[in-house]
Amino acid sequence: MNKFINLVHIRREDQKKVMSEIASQGHCPFCRENLEKYHKKPILKEGDYWLLTDNQWPYEKVKHQLLAIYKTHIEHIKDMDPAAGAELISLFKEEALKRGIVGGGIAMRFGSNPDKGTYGSTVLHIHAHLIEPDLDALEPGEAFRFKFGQAKDDRKKD
Repeated sequence: MNKFINLVHIRREDQKKVMSEIASQGHCPFCRENLEKYHKKPILKEGDYWLLTDNQWPYEKVKHQLLAIYKTHIEHIKDMDPAAGAELISLFKEEALKRGIVGGGIAMRFGSNPDKGTYGSTVLHIHAHLIEPDLDALEPGEAFRFKFGQAKDDRKKD
C-alpha cells in the first residue's frame, strides 16, 4: 500500500485508474519529481512555497477549482513555514482577480490517523483548494460541501 495516498476518497473512474498506478509505484504524486507523471494540468504559477494549478479532478458543480501544492513534502500544517500562508493567499487572490471569481472558499486538509480514519484527502502531501461553486448548477436550497474527515469503518460485513 502506498503511504502517500488514500484510495478511499477517489470519486471518479479516471482518477481511480491513475491513483491505482500511483499506489503500485509507492511514491508521492505531488512531490515535484513525480508531479508531471500524473498531473496533466499546467503549472499556472510557482512561488517560494507553492505550485498553483487547476485541479485535475474537480468536484461536481464548480466553476473553478484551483489546487495549490506545497513544494516540500509535508503532511501536517504544523510543518508548514508561516510565510507560506501569506504566499498562498496572495496566489489565490491573484488568480481569483484574473478569473473574476466573485465568491467561494479555501480548504486545506492535513494529517492522517490510520487507527481512527482519514481527513478526506486522496493525496496526503499538503495542498489547498480555492473553489468557486457553480450556484446555477445547485438545486434550490442545495449547498456545495467540501469533505473533512471520514471515520474508519471497523464493522464486519455480513
